Amino acid sequence: MAETEAASSSLVAAVLEAVQGSSGRLEKEGLGGRISRLSDRVEELKGEVCRMINERYVEFLPSMQNAKELESEAAKLSSSIDQLKSMIETEVQEDLNVAIAEFTELKQQLERDTLVLSVLKQLQQFDAALQQASGMLAEKKYVPAAHHLKKAQRCLKLMESRRGFELKILKAFHVELVTQTENLLGVLGEEWKQLAVWRLPQSKEPGSLESASQTELRLHRALPGEDAGTGPSASSVLQGFAILGELRYRFKVFGQLLLSYVLKPLVCHPSLQPLLEEQPDAATLRLESVGTPPGPPSPVEVFVKLRLVLEILHKHLLADPNPCSEDDGDAGPILAEELGEAIWKELSDCLTYHCLVHSIPDSSSKLGQYVEVINATEQFEQALRDMRFLKEDSTDLLTYARNVDRHFADKKCQDVIVTARHLMMAEIHNTVKVTPESSVALPRLTDPAVGDHSDTLVPSKALPIHGGDLETKARLSPHTLSFPTCCISESAQELVALAYQTLEEASASTDQYSAQLFYLVRNIFYLFWDVVPMYHKEKLQKLPQLAAIHHNNCMYIAHHLLTLGHQFQGRLSSLLCDGTATFVDLVPVFRRLGTECFLAQMQVQKGELLERLSSARDFSAVDDEDSYAAANKAVRQAEDGVGRPRMGRTGQAFSGALRLCTARGSQGGGGAWWADSKGPLAAEFSPGEVKNLIRALFQNTERRAAALAKIK
Repeated sequence: MAETEAASSSLVAAVLEAVQGSSGRLEKEGLGGRISRLSDRVEELKGEVCRMINERYVEFLPSMQNAKELESEAAKLSSSIDQLKSMIETEVQEDLNVAIAEFTELKQQLERDTLVLSVLKQLQQFDAALQQASGMLAEKKYVPAAHHLKKAQRCLKLMESRRGFELKILKAFHVELVTQTENLLGVLGEEWKQLAVWRLPQSKEPGSLESASQTELRLHRALPGEDAGTGPSASSVLQGFAILGELRYRFKVFGQLLLSYVLKPLVCHPSLQPLLEEQPDAATLRLESVGTPPGPPSPVEVFVKLRLVLEILHKHLLADPNPCSEDDGDAGPILAEELGEAIWKELSDCLTYHCLVHSIPDSSSKLGQYVEVINATEQFEQALRDMRFLKEDSTDLLTYARNVDRHFADKKCQDVIVTARHLMMAEIHNTVKVTPESSVALPRLTDPAVGDHSDTLVPSKALPIHGGDLETKARLSPHTLSFPTCCISESAQELVALAYQTLEEASASTDQYSAQLFYLVRNIFYLFWDVVPMYHKEKLQKLPQLAAIHHNNCMYIAHHLLTLGHQFQGRLSSLLCDGTATFVDLVPVFRRLGTECFLAQMQVQKGELLERLSSARDFSAVDDEDSYAAANKAVRQAEDGVGRPRMGRTGQAFSGALRLCTARGSQGGGGAWWADSKGPLAAEFSPGEVKNLIRALFQNTERRAAALAKIK
């Protein structure tokens, strides 16, 4: 045990001496070896401890003294180890901090050197790119020159983004780059003017037939005086614009000229035809007016003309292979696609509103013929996609053409509303006379049961009749419930005819648009209710004749509204066959509209009549010559104001009453107005009607009885 203690003590002492004797730095290998030997001695000590415990507790040997000595030795050894550990940590940490600081400084120095090297490399690349761009420009290789300028621009932006390296020379580089870029753009601009030459009319409005006929576009395959195989082409010039970000602006200007002087005139003027003259080094496009085709432009013909023009542009201006970048080999932009984006939106709108809209049928019977337009539209868009003017997902025209049913209904509604509004704003005094025998020009209605035998009613066999003939001898007049004879406005008659024609169109349309057209007819009558009283308000208040005609118009419309819905029931959409296809609810509205206007005018006439009769002391002194003249004048003015011929039976009754009131001799004059069925009253009234007027106007006296006896 004593030997163990001595050996361990000498080992720890040797380690401590080695540590303390070092010059502040421990060599990794010597220190490790000593620590390893110390570890070996610790293991030996551990074995001794185990052996002692085994002897004491297993073999029951008296070894208390040895245990205490061993415990003391272990404590000394632990203290020595802690001291060694503390010294090692202190020395190693100091060395580690120094190493980290040195490494960090070296790293920063390396980063600075790398950054400087990168900036120098970018400076070299920038200078080389400018030199190469200048050389390519001298050789008229515009696409490589543009690529080198683009590369120089990227290098300059990268150098300007470096923090801490704000070089004064960068400003000079920026000026040089802008100068060379503008120089190349100027050269490209001059070349473009010689490759695509416009000859435009002087002081002519763009889009007119005359200006389009004087327009000419000449496309050169190469610059004048240059070899078409080796010289710069239009494609290379346009690609140069694209690389420098100038192509969109150039195509915007070129596209506006193309739209204003070529494409839009071809759409709007059917007489224009495109003509192409090809020479070895160029192609010339001009427009020529051939005749004056009637009607709006045909979509099929317009598509053919536009396709020819775009094919010329694609062949002579845009179809050359796209040059690639010398750096990464990426293809340049598709020129036809770029030009298509510049013109397609405006061109498609022009085709829609100046061509396709006019091609929509005005009758549902012609909708089947519209398939030709749909097919032509699809072929036109596909041809533009093949030439790359359109993207694959662009189907604006075809979508519009395929929705012909909706556009037909919209167009029909618009046309009907415009026509109806013009009729409502027409002069009321242009009248026609209607009689029970006359009828509005109605369309020929089809049999609602044709083709639908499921709802056809099968008449039952007649049952035998017993007890004699039950048929009545009395017959209704053929004019029963007919509209009475009177004068109405021509516009009112045409408005009712328009309603019948629109409902006939609705009966031949699909369910959706049938309902739309039905409610359009209802809206027409609502529009009449709103527009006519307001638009003709002043005339209806001042001119009694117009008020009477307006009354007749309203009654005439109400008369037709009673049965208008019933006549088309079963022929309209299934959505309207549940009793909603009716106009009966509008009947009281129109009757009230006409009655209120006429009664207001009657009140005005009543006041004027009483004022004029004041000098004749009413009708009490008509035997007096002066009183009779005044009363007769007042009555005639009132009669002319109401307009007897226009008001029909109402006007006749009013006129007859006034004439009887002014008859000389009072009751005795009534017979004079009859004059054995030859007087004025006989022309308007039957004998019974005249007698009723006399009984209503005069007292029951002998003279009245005598007058009634004369009327037979």
